Amino acid sequence: MAADTRSQLLLTFFLPLHLSLLALLLHAQQEYLNNRQLNCGNSDNITRGFACNRSDPPACQSYLTFRSNAPYISLAIIGYLLRSDPSIMATLNNLTDVEPIPSDTQIISPVNCSCVGKFYQHNASYTLKTQGETYFTVANETYQGLSTCQALEAQNPYPERALQIGMKLVVPLRCACPTPAQSAAGIRYLLNYMATWGDTISEIAGLFGVTEQSLLEANELHEDSTIFPFNPILIPLTKEPSKIVLPTAAPPPAPPSTPPAAPVSGGSSSSKKWVFVGVGLGAVLLVSLGAVAFWAFYCRIPKVKRNQETLPVSAPPKKKAVESSSTDYSVQPTDTSSWSVHGIREAIDSLTIYKYEEMQKATGSFAQESNIRGSVYRGKFRGDDAAVKVVKEDFSSEINVLKIINHSNIIRLSGFCVHEGNSYLVYEYAENGSLSDWLHTHKDLQPSLSWKQRVQIAHNIADAINYLHNYANPPYIHKNLKSSNILLDGSFRAKISNFRLARSMDDDEGQLQLTRRVVGTHGYMPPEYIENGVITPKLDVFAFGVIMLELLSGREAAGQEGKDRGDLLSSAINQVLDGDGVKDKFKGFIDSAMRNEYPLDLAFSMAELARRCVAYDLNSRPAMYEVLMMLSGILSSSLDWDSSDELNDSQSMRSGR
Repeated sequence: MAADTRSQLLLTFFLPLHLSLLALLLHAQQEYLNNRQLNCGNSDNITRGFACNRSDPPACQSYLTFRSNAPYISLAIIGYLLRSDPSIMATLNNLTDVEPIPSDTQIISPVNCSCVGKFYQHNASYTLKTQGETYFTVANETYQGLSTCQALEAQNPYPERALQIGMKLVVPLRCACPTPAQSAAGIRYLLNYMATWGDTISEIAGLFGVTEQSLLEANELHEDSTIFPFNPILIPLTKEPSKIVLPTAAPPPAPPSTPPAAPVSGGSSSSKKWVFVGVGLGAVLLVSLGAVAFWAFYCRIPKVKRNQETLPVSAPPKKKAVESSSTDYSVQPTDTSSWSVHGIREAIDSLTIYKYEEMQKATGSFAQESNIRGSVYRGKFRGDDAAVKVVKEDFSSEINVLKIINHSNIIRLSGFCVHEGNSYLVYEYAENGSLSDWLHTHKDLQPSLSWKQRVQIAHNIADAINYLHNYANPPYIHKNLKSSNILLDGSFRAKISNFRLARSMDDDEGQLQLTRRVVGTHGYMPPEYIENGVITPKLDVFAFGVIMLELLSGREAAGQEGKDRGDLLSSAINQVLDGDGVKDKFKGFIDSAMRNEYPLDLAFSMAELARRCVAYDLNSRPAMYEVLMMLSGILSSSLDWDSSDELNDSQSMRSGR
């Protein structure tokens, strides 16, 4: 009797736990790859394939998507590559199995998906055709991300360095079968869809007629998850898929004559889960055949005409309804809306895709004498100088901004290259380096910037930021303004660089956004961002005010200690302009490198403007178009100023100060 009692107690305790665990397993979906396949040294199970979540049946009908690109421009050739039946593909895609297919057509391919060990896969085969092909290029270039270098290496006997032309590889393509819970819910198939630039969860769901929630659950994603291009998204289907028909894009709007009004909130939060360009962006732009030929995917969306002229200061934009401001310096792909829906083709089409050999030749194999600073090198392409930046992290935000805006005071990105996990971004070359070098690093080794040059530089920066805030479509917050990110060309015209942290203001929150991760450069971040993670355009205004103070004083944004607020340039200006003896304190504040060759009254006006920009209360800071208007007046007066004028008797200096 005691034994029976113990058995009943054990059953009472463990049976619910067992059933709970069983229910959890039955409902388990497939984990999202999350760009982990790009690191071939990463041996996480998820990089090997989707997990086998049931043993009965051990196989199922599944589907893959593949985009036609030379030489894979017919169903017969694609079917051979994927080991799929061209005649069934023809029926699914409403095509013939032999006629050429327009480039970049999305093709649905049926495959038999089986459990091999712990992972689902469909095996294809591929014979290496060119020297230099690797597991990475086969997975991400030839098969467009349908396989991974980790899976290839695990299921082939050849070490990667031993790969040679003519070797035949087993290519495990990623596929999956519905879980018992999905089957019970009527899900019959899982389709492996390769997301690309501009895609959103809501658009992908609408493309296949499924709910966003079922799509999120099938991939173990959340509404705020980041999705990357050429990472597989499993689409749960209740019936066999049919030809993918992309929605027709709306015609592009005419360029506004006034700044666009603050965006109206609307739509679900999931509609802003854009696909971002990860480290493997360039890797999916190549195809291996004969010699590695370059190809790029152009979304079927018409180009949008961009406003290429800066609107005149004389017609300032209407003041926005929301005047609060701040910015997020965290490197989060979800910070921006990624590729503009209407600007994808224009953006990609305008970039030059370089070979790595061209990078080496242009930079002298990245020789030390070509190094400008850090990972930036000077190069020469077709006789023109350029700056080559070597990056390992995601650079989607930078491309996202630079390829949909056009302003003479914003650095231009002309092309890129991807090679062995590194990305090489090619920018226009700024002959005179960074503003930080002229004001701080090398100030004793080169002539000082003149007063007129400093005001011109400030005006250039303000012009570019005003453009970003009020005329770019969508508007942007730079979020990383500092003197080291201001480059000077041969005429000492300023160009803003480093848009890796830029954030679009075209979202549901309007101009006021929040972040939990505060990342930035000490001395340039406003208090509301540091303390509460508040992000608005006034963050850029604050940072620009600090840059103006650097131009005036030649000092760095933060002192050597750089910990106390009193050690910040943004705080020091209050001590200079308040109290007694302002005139003497201000003259002591001005950069001695100018040797008193500056108009004291105009310098004082610029200092007052800078102080307004770095006000503790963000609502006390002026909007960027107001700053630009005031700087335009200071610049105009400065250009008329003669150094022989008497400076110390300026009427703008208040008496008694």
